[in-house]
Amino acid sequence: MSIREKHPVPITVAYGDGIGPEIMDATLRIITAGGADLAIETIQIGEAVYERGITAGIEEESWESLRRTKVFLKAPITTPQGGGFKSLNVTVRKAFGLFANVRPCLSYAPYIATKHPGMDVVIIRENEEDLYAGIEHRQTDEVTQCLKLITRPGSERLIRYAFEYARRYGRSKVTCFTKDNIMKLTDGLFHKVFNDVAADYPDIESEHWIVDIGAAKLADTPEAFDVVVLPNLYGDILSDVAAQIAGSVGLAGSANIGSEIAMFEAIHGSAPRRAGQNLANPSGLLLGAVQMLVHIGQSDVASRVHNAWLRTIEDGIHTYDVYDPAVSTAKVGTSEFADAVIARLGETPTTLRAVNYPAHSEPIKITLKPRAKASKELVGIDVFVDSNDPVETLAKQLEANAGPDLQLVMISNRGQKVYPGGVPETFCVDHWRCRFQAIPVGNPVTYDQIIDLLGRLSTAGLPFIKTEGLFTFDGEPGFSLGQGQ
Repeated sequence: MSIREKHPVPITVAYGDGIGPEIMDATLRIITAGGADLAIETIQIGEAVYERGITAGIEEESWESLRRTKVFLKAPITTPQGGGFKSLNVTVRKAFGLFANVRPCLSYAPYIATKHPGMDVVIIRENEEDLYAGIEHRQTDEVTQCLKLITRPGSERLIRYAFEYARRYGRSKVTCFTKDNIMKLTDGLFHKVFNDVAADYPDIESEHWIVDIGAAKLADTPEAFDVVVLPNLYGDILSDVAAQIAGSVGLAGSANIGSEIAMFEAIHGSAPRRAGQNLANPSGLLLGAVQMLVHIGQSDVASRVHNAWLRTIEDGIHTYDVYDPAVSTAKVGTSEFADAVIARLGETPTTLRAVNYPAHSEPIKITLKPRAKASKELVGIDVFVDSNDPVETLAKQLEANAGPDLQLVMISNRGQKVYPGGVPETFCVDHWRCRFQAIPVGNPVTYDQIIDLLGRLSTAGLPFIKTEGLFTFDGEPGFSLGQGQ
């Protein structure tokens, strides 16, 4: 263990809802007994705040605490069902730029049931963008839309974090999952940035999997992976899958890392049905707190606490959710489990692998590479139209109003090209993407030409919903073709 100068580190703590207060109390008792040197500010979040009409679930003075301490240890909360209430997790992650979600998923065989006793995977998930940007619209009577946003800077800082994490913690491989065989621009950008960043880390093996077969491989042979980096939605789903196949979602902690502020939590929910019964397993929140201790430079305490927890698991002292008469020696409640971990502080496991977190003075910092801005040129526009007319009727109306400078190149429905040259079997709804480009195709167009086109369509009674500019970047198209185009 390293010797460090003792000084209290400010952190913000929220006890949350449901089982939150019980598992937070257990967690704080354990880490304090383990030597954590903390100056705790307590805030209220979640259900009680929502009930006061604050739809974000957090009050302004709580934001100020987080800005002061820059470290947030958060118990699970209950978000009221129904519209109008925003996810507090998503709000905090996006407000403070907590771009990387880090979820270690490893097995504790033979003490916790698993089919994968050798599993030791860290899922690093993008935390702010992708479909979780939450930009949704109802566009027609039949169609709703959610925008998938993948940015180059957002992808680069996450992927660099994954490689830096692997380097700091002695991991040998980083794997990227995307679906860029279908989403060639969005997931394609994430994959391209992964390849670019991987070239800067020749000491670490890198690989890419299409997410569907990658997920199947992760579920079947998790031993094949080490660090896995993913866009937001895939990462959210697969980190829960990975935690569950390792043994239990209830054992998994999570770190949400930003440039200035970080949040640490369990990955499970508030389980209100178990609240107040001294039943809940505090392990997920405790292991999130272990990540917090490493983050704030108290790696020696993190190692001591984590090893005591491992020894407790190894000794068969288990809460109801992981209790198994074949391997467990005692079924205990939340408070008694905390007592058992505290009693083992200073001990290390004998069968499970002990941990020894490296001492460091600073959290991982990410610097993006400078990059020349691409030359952008407007070459057309996609106009989305709400219509119940047959595509041939719609096409005639559009072509009649295209004007002298633009031509109707394609109409698609739900991404499938239906004009020209569509097939009658294609199922269509009332939402049409109508692509206009210059004459000849590929030539630049002006914004004035686009505005004139939209004016003609409006005058003709064609109710367009939205538009998307078609641009090239350094001569390369920045838009996808329709399926079948």
